[in-house]
Amino acid sequence: MKRTIATAAVTALMACAAQAGGQTRAAGYPITQVPFTSVKIGQNTFWGDRIKAARDVTIPLAFSKCESEGRYANFVKAAHPSAEYDVSSFMGYPFDDTDVYKTIEGASYVLQTYPDKRLEAYIDSVLDIVAAAQEPDGYLYTARTINPQKPHKWSGAARWVKEEDLSHELYNLGHMVDAACAHYQATGSRKFLDIARRYADCVVREVGPAQGQACVVPGHQIAEMALARLYVLTGEKKYLDEAKFFLDYRGRTKIKNDYSQSRRPVTEQREAVGHAVRAGYMYAGMADVAALTGDSAYIKAIDAIWGNIVGKKYYITGGVGARHAGEAFGANYELPNLTAYNETCAAISMVYLNQRMFLLHGDAKYIDCLERTLYNGVISGMSADGGRFFYPNPLAADGKYGFNHDGSMERQPWFGCACCPSNLCRFIPSMPGYVYATRGDSLYVNLYAGSTATVTVGGKKVELAQQTQYPWNGDVAISVQKNAAGRFTMMVRIPGWVRGEVTPGGLYAYADSAEQYYWVSVNGERVAARPAKGYVAISREWKKGDVVSLHFDMTPRTVKADSRVSADRGRVAVQRGPLVYCAEWPDNDFDVLHFVLDKKPSFTIADNASLAGGVKTLTATGTVLSTGTDGHLQARPATATLIPYYSWCHRGPGRMEVWMACGPEVVEGE
Repeated sequence: MKRTIATAAVTALMACAAQAGGQTRAAGYPITQVPFTSVKIGQNTFWGDRIKAARDVTIPLAFSKCESEGRYANFVKAAHPSAEYDVSSFMGYPFDDTDVYKTIEGASYVLQTYPDKRLEAYIDSVLDIVAAAQEPDGYLYTARTINPQKPHKWSGAARWVKEEDLSHELYNLGHMVDAACAHYQATGSRKFLDIARRYADCVVREVGPAQGQACVVPGHQIAEMALARLYVLTGEKKYLDEAKFFLDYRGRTKIKNDYSQSRRPVTEQREAVGHAVRAGYMYAGMADVAALTGDSAYIKAIDAIWGNIVGKKYYITGGVGARHAGEAFGANYELPNLTAYNETCAAISMVYLNQRMFLLHGDAKYIDCLERTLYNGVISGMSADGGRFFYPNPLAADGKYGFNHDGSMERQPWFGCACCPSNLCRFIPSMPGYVYATRGDSLYVNLYAGSTATVTVGGKKVELAQQTQYPWNGDVAISVQKNAAGRFTMMVRIPGWVRGEVTPGGLYAYADSAEQYYWVSVNGERVAARPAKGYVAISREWKKGDVVSLHFDMTPRTVKADSRVSADRGRVAVQRGPLVYCAEWPDNDFDVLHFVLDKKPSFTIADNASLAGGVKTLTATGTVLSTGTDGHLQARPATATLIPYYSWCHRGPGRMEVWMACGPEVVEGE
């Protein structure tokens, strides 16, 4: 029988006390995320197209790569270990196992929306291969099991000895547990869940602070989130205790550095440092454990870290990770464009973090950041057809600097280190779970997407439908299809971008004086309430047929960065609604890196049905600078065509620019 338990890691953290194994489970997040299984994204919509691409192309591609790139073969070898194997000679990375886990997780999310017996059977056959590789005590890490005498060179001579460095044993556990929970919730089968629990039990026995245990913490975080999820699913407090141990002992074990956020204990950290994916996963894990244990020191720390990210280390696209070296956060205000790293996985981690911050605090500013990352920093990592990918996501390209690991300058069909495409496999199909949330008799409408939903408000069912062409159009109609909850409060998010706030904290601000208007109405009557924490609250006895109509002006706007961001001084970016735009070579008969936007540019909006599944383009007035044959600088008026940032490089590599030079009047007031 299909399970309808909340299926994202966050959604599983229930907002009600429950008895589990003799222990009283902590209350969890004060706000509950509505599971994506309750929200059906409409076909031929913005997100419907992306979920379809993941289902039809990305996930099948990932499974085929697991076969052709030897991921399945590693499990087969581990089931029949041999001294003949030199693991490093055929296994690229000791975390290659996670490509299998992440793809199963994404496929499981798809199964809950699109039941498919053939896909279920295929996953089941893969799990037979995985199960055969598990050691009798539950340990499941092919990089060692294949040949314990000559494991992968990153793995160390014994279990856990290189965990804080390169082995990724606990990272593998985290992705395995997440995938197993999703598979169980999709199919009702315990097959994968039992495999994952056996490995989790092995870790609980062998890794910890007690005598005889390996006192280590994850070198690459994610197990913290996964174990919190496993605790809620099973009620076994030992998993939550292990997650908290991983966090409490960070900064207290052998390795102490910024790269793995271990220079000091987590509750003493106030700045985002080091490897951006590890960091984002850890901060999200801190939120989970804080919600489940009530540890206010964790909340104080992640509040400060979030403020540091959004106020000083956050790209206009919602991406993070300025440096290729260490795939890391840079210093405050270090946000280069051409050399920006902005790993796709790091953007996904920011969605996880911002969702959790919202569930803790109920402020729309976190959803504003989540939306920015979602529409720009995440989906830029996958082509519209689901078959080509970016690992880094720079904000400029000169046609010379090869930003990918292999020195290439375009989207790739796969990567040797395949964490980004496999992460997209699991993330994109889970997007419906970010649309709504509830708290008591309040229903939060966080994202706008053509969809239907069945939501529980105050213990009673409410059915809703959204009709919208968002993000291309700022009109949304939310209709009540059925309501058994009677009177409740609909909390409608008014995005920061239409209220005059580009990002919380002031790192970015509008550079122009244009005004954008919005309104909210119920059955045609305007609602006079002003937003509080970014939401307009509408309380009433809702009836079938009631319609909440929203209108957000989507005026193209210019955006400036804080003057301390040296890379963006004298430059502006262009944004329309939640989408950041860029100028790219195929659309312009001049060098886009030499385009100067007018002081007060004039914009027009047009449709391009052939680019990236269909987009709205902008034209902007300005000047092109060039050097004449006499060596003197020349300037000529020009109109630049701009496209949504996420859609760049669908037509091959070349020059691209997000932050365009501009006249001084545009940026005055810094």
